[in-house]
Amino acid sequence: MNPPKTGSLRSRPDSRSFVASNVNDVPISPAVFLDRDGTLMTDVEYCGDPARVAVFPGAADALARLRSRGYRLVMISNQSGIGRGYFSEDDFQRVQTEVFHQLGARGRLDGAYHCPERPEDATDRRKPGPGMIREAAAELQLDLARSWIVGDSRADVEAGRRAGLAGSVFVLTGKAPEERLQCEPDAVALDLAAAVDWILKKGLK
Repeated sequence: MNPPKTGSLRSRPDSRSFVASNVNDVPISPAVFLDRDGTLMTDVEYCGDPARVAVFPGAADALARLRSRGYRLVMISNQSGIGRGYFSEDDFQRVQTEVFHQLGARGRLDGAYHCPERPEDATDRRKPGPGMIREAAAELQLDLARSWIVGDSRADVEAGRRAGLAGSVFVLTGKAPEERLQCEPDAVALDLAAAVDWILKKGLK
């Protein structure tokens, strides 16, 4: 995997995540967990082709504002297309590389985690399970009680709740905005930039 040029990276053997190599040099920090499809980029459904990646305008600037206020930035994404055989792990990594490229240095992430499981094979790593969030917290030294999740589905909201996060923001840029009525996010936002506005108003506690 070729993430943005933000320093050396450590990859897990199964390529399910990367974390920045200097994470042990920072104190425990709050984070914002970010869904990918429908939150950071257009949801094209089972994206296995980098040519289909379209990061939302303003996403990188929104992430930069969070970072400037002391939040670590972590992508967590269900990718059952791998488990279903629609695309390979290598295809997924090529898509990730394009996402990182479009986010650029301003939108650099501290970690990215994905779960390839199909819903019928799900462990607690697959959202709405909290597994990826807890995994990131252990590896990146994150304070979950001061952290938030931003996503476009009730699975994102529920994952944050099960992980004990401070709260969740549901964005309306995904394919199923009506799901906001099926969960109880702390806020509903037009897009990622608006979600960041809301989180920053809440402030670090």
